[in-house]
Amino acid sequence: MKKLVVVFLVLVSINTFSQKFEGLAETPPLGWNSWNTFATDINEELVKGIADKFIELGLKDAGYEYIVLDDGWMAKERDANGNLIADPVKFPNGMKALADYIHSKGLKFGIYNCAGSKTCGGYPGSRGFEYQDARLYASWDVDYLKYDWCNTEKLNAEGAYMTMRDALKKAGRPIVFSICEWGDNEPWKWAKDVGHAWRVTGDIINCWDCEIGHGSWSSRGVWKIINLREDIRKFAGPGHWNDYDMMEVGNGMTDAEDRSHFAMWSMLASPLIMGNDLRTASKETVKTLANKEVIAVNQDKLGIQGFRFSNENNFEIWLKPLEKDAWAMTFVNMSDETKSIDFDWIKHGFGDDLNGKWVDLKQQKFSIRDLYNHKNLGDTSSNLKAEIGSHDVLMIKMVKK
Repeated sequence: MKKLVVVFLVLVSINTFSQKFEGLAETPPLGWNSWNTFATDINEELVKGIADKFIELGLKDAGYEYIVLDDGWMAKERDANGNLIADPVKFPNGMKALADYIHSKGLKFGIYNCAGSKTCGGYPGSRGFEYQDARLYASWDVDYLKYDWCNTEKLNAEGAYMTMRDALKKAGRPIVFSICEWGDNEPWKWAKDVGHAWRVTGDIINCWDCEIGHGSWSSRGVWKIINLREDIRKFAGPGHWNDYDMMEVGNGMTDAEDRSHFAMWSMLASPLIMGNDLRTASKETVKTLANKEVIAVNQDKLGIQGFRFSNENNFEIWLKPLEKDAWAMTFVNMSDETKSIDFDWIKHGFGDDLNGKWVDLKQQKFSIRDLYNHKNLGDTSSNLKAEIGSHDVLMIKMVKK
């Protein structure tokens, strides 16, 4: 009997350290990451300035909470004890002091490393140091870890990410674990119990529908990313999200394209991680990023990823079931000119087979709310009519009457 008890306790102990932290990222994480705009050119003053802007621009109030340092925060070599150290020029007061500053604003602190021997920028990676690094992050009060996939040689992706998951769990501090192996190893099939979100593509770039080659890999624009993966929405849900990469809102596309980009990331239940310089953001950019009605679609507690309803006549139409039998719907004008819609609800019953959600618009009536213009548009008893500019979006919420 005693032997059975010992075996049971051992199994419980093993199981304790073979699961990610639960109860985190129950809705997609909202925050900011330094990479898209600054790459490795980051420093303490910049990050503190971004934290200040979260408060000043109302972004914290809108729900954003994570400030994540990407590659380039650390010195080029570990110290004599094998510990990572912050670059003394970029971050003279170190990571713990920076975390304390961010926490003092009521925000959360995120950091970056890589499963390989070196990060993508050539800084020390975590291979062979996973448990040591996890303890260090916990001592700095880190809340979020983005974990990349450069210089991994012949590592097995699932195994490598499980190792860091276990290291984080043993370190004892609940940390959101963001897997970033670019979708190369189909993480949606194995990462639900490993991380809280996983990248499904390589790096995004600030364009509508382009692809820029870099030899063995490509950067993709908004629609190239959206169209890259099929049949992965079933893997997303509370605590485990398909991550379509940090956003390019405010980084050079038109305001209309930014609105469509933000709407689609919200429909896809992707983490909403800003990637622009908030210190110089335009009023229109902030208006888009801080739109609480659009963010609410992303943060809906059902956690269902949206799907394409139709793609014809230069319009993409997407649907996303919401709690309380509501729906979000987007009409994206893919053409280079303003186009009109005259949408007959009676002719377009719809449903979500995957989640058993159905709408019979002959029997049910819904009120319609324009989420970008913050106004009511009547209900589904009459056609929905609107003009939508080039690459712009009409995003609505439908609530059963």
